[in-house]
Amino acid sequence: MNHADVLRTVSDHVRSCSLGEATGHDWWHVVRVAKLAKRINDSAGGDGIRVELTALLHDVFDEKFYDGDASAALFDLIDQLGVRAALSNEEWDGIIFDILHLGFKGGFDQTPLSLEGQIVQDADRLDAVGAIGIARAFAYGGAKGRELYNPDEGVVAVGTAAEYRNGSRHTINHFYEKLLLLRDRMNTSEGRAIAERRHKFMEEFLAEFYLEWDGE
Repeated sequence: MNHADVLRTVSDHVRSCSLGEATGHDWWHVVRVAKLAKRINDSAGGDGIRVELTALLHDVFDEKFYDGDASAALFDLIDQLGVRAALSNEEWDGIIFDILHLGFKGGFDQTPLSLEGQIVQDADRLDAVGAIGIARAFAYGGAKGRELYNPDEGVVAVGTAAEYRNGSRHTINHFYEKLLLLRDRMNTSEGRAIAERRHKFMEEFLAEFYLEWDGE
């Protein structure tokens, strides 16, 4: 199986599993991350097939939705799809290692990633900021039954990865525990440039949000 066939096979599977998902981790999120990753890779110079496969598979067994052994599940999946032989064991090990560690996790997982993992991490984080990031934050909050905002709670910092994952704070809090932190955590120059514009948009959104909340 050549690389084009591998990408098509994996893409078809991920699309079938994630199309219509309602928390912002749907097929179109995967498409955007893959596009951003390819754009970043144009200047970063990573291995193209690893970048694309990492992007396509990065959310399939995300810990927010899957509490089993994600590493074993990913290896089982590539066997089921018949794509394992197209890459070396070392390449698959690298792809799956990066997938397991590229998530934000409250900012507490600082595991070093390969260049390809850093590229996809930037792309994934970019889809969490700006206009799309705002929309996804409220989609996720709504799906989890969270308030838009609660001024009585204010902004609450998180102290551990478990607290970040299991918290039920209002969605505006998520801007401060994650979204506004991402600009300064980009790995690549292209990622930083894109993040700067999107970060400014979020700041403008929050300023307007608070004005309207107060009846302005």
